[in-house]
This record gives sequence, C-alpha cells and structure tokens, in this order.
Amino acid sequence: MAGLRHDRWNGAGYIGLVGRLRAVPPERRLFLCGRTPAGRSVRELRYFFRVTVEAVNKFLADDGWAIASHIALSALMALFPFLIVITSLAGFFGSADLADQAADLLLDTWPDRVADALASEIHNVLTTAQGGVFTVGLVLALYFSSNGVESLRVGLNRAYGVAETRRWYWLRLESIGYTLVAAVALLSLAFLVVLAPLLFATARSWFGIQIEPEATLLILGRLGFATLALIVALFVAHKWLPAGHRRVVDILPGIGLTIAGSLLSGYVFGQYLARFANNYVTTYAGLASVVIALVFLYFIATIFVFGGAFNASIMKTRLPRVRP
Repeated sequence: MAGLRHDRWNGAGYIGLVGRLRAVPPERRLFLCGRTPAGRSVRELRYFFRVTVEAVNKFLADDGWAIASHIALSALMALFPFLIVITSLAGFFGSADLADQAADLLLDTWPDRVADALASEIHNVLTTAQGGVFTVGLVLALYFSSNGVESLRVGLNRAYGVAETRRWYWLRLESIGYTLVAAVALLSLAFLVVLAPLLFATARSWFGIQIEPEATLLILGRLGFATLALIVALFVAHKWLPAGHRRVVDILPGIGLTIAGSLLSGYVFGQYLARFANNYVTTYAGLASVVIALVFLYFIATIFVFGGAFNASIMKTRLPRVRP
C-alpha cells in the first residue's frame, strides 16, 4: 500500500499539486514552498511536530516505558558496585578522600532531596569498602557495575532500531572498560576540585589576584565539571554504545533533549519532594530513600530512551533543503 501511495503521489498527485500551485498568487506560492522566512518557520515547525509524533510512536512501539524501568533498576543496582570500584581505585592512588569527592560530583546533578536520601548509604559504602585493587570483590563489583552500561546499550539499540551483531563477550569487555574510564574520569575531576583551593591560594600569593567569592566559584566549578561529565557520557553512549554508525550531527538533538529534560525533571521532582516527601516515607517506610532514587532514575531513563528515539526519527524523516 505504501508503494502504491508513493507512485500515485509521484504521478497524478504531483501533477495536480503543480496545477494548484500555479493557480496560487506568487507571494502565497513562495510561502507554501518555504521560500520566505515565515514559510520556512512554519515548515520547520511542522517538521518538528512530525518528528516529535514519530518519536513518541516509536518510543511506545519499542516498549520505551519497560526499557526505561530496566535502565533505572540496573543503574541503581550498579551504583553501589561502581562506588566500590571508585573507592578501590582511590585507595590505589593513595587518597581515599577522592572517593568522597567523586561521589559528591556524581550526585551534584541530582536533586538535593534525592541525593540526601542516598547520602548515608553511599557514605557507608565508601567507608567500609576495601582499598585493595586486585581482589575478587572488586572484580565482581566491576562486573556488576558494568550492567548499567549494558542496560543503556539495550535501550539505545531499541531506540535506534538496530540489531546487535557483536559478540557478547566483546560487549561486556567494552562495558567494563567504559566503567573503568568513568571511574578514573570522576577521580580526576574530584582531584581538580580538591586542588582548586590550592590553586586559588597560589594565584593570590604569586600574582596578587583577589578571589573573594571562593565558595561560589567552587560550587560553579563542581556543577560545571558534573555537567561536562554528563555531556561526555551522553556523547559516548549515543555514538559508540549501540550497534551501527551515527554521525555527530545525528546524535546532538537527542543529547540536547536529554540534558534539558533531565534538568527540568530534576527541578520538578525536587520541588515535588520538598512538599510531598513524607508520602514516600509513609508508604515505603525504610525503603523510602531507595524508592525516591529509583523514581528519579526512571524519569531520567525515560528521557534518555526518548532522546534516542528522537534522533532515530530525525534520521528517518530528514527535512529536505529548500533552495533559496
């Protein structure tokens, strides 16, 4: 049926459209063809609406809600093994305090209520985890923390509509490598945060630079590092995690949508918790902190999967260029 409609459109339908356009005044014709600024704006708005509808339909058809719940649960279960890996690496480098800084950077992009709900559990993990590198527990922690990366791969493969053809063991090794790189990157950022007061003091003593709002600069620096880490992680995830090949321009819309949606959902969910956090405590009792984190991760995972579906819809229905 699709082929018949396409042939009919290329035949009599096209001739009829040309005839109708010739009967339209020249100014109106330029507007309809997208040759004027207003016409281009309307055309791009229609295209954005069409892509959004296509992305929503694809998200629903690919069981996006179920995939998002899988990613959220896998991410929560991978969080604490990942913290164990960070603690072990920090102990290997000789500074266990870096693990605390890395965990703070990891939670800087989360709403305060969500981060506070997990703060005590994270502190317990960081203080009781062993600092040795080559241990069986660390190997298991590294394996289980890589499950979060694997869940992201599954979600993006479904979102982009591609079938995985690579060997499972290569994929697992790749996920473990990404986990190690993320741990080292977080520790490096944490080291820069720890080093920042020393840099400020050196600048004041050597160059006479007065940096008064030091605390404000530190807060902005932490948020900037956390945002940069999030952008890099999203770029790596969309570019190399799923099967197939995508250009940078193909993945930028979904990355931007994920960042904007995550910030908005974090703010809205934080405001909701500020008013109704007691509802979780009443309903889930001791599990309230875990459920709060799980719900927040579910929102983020939903936006992440939809970002992949949005990219796939743009790649499928590209807006053709109109010659000036």
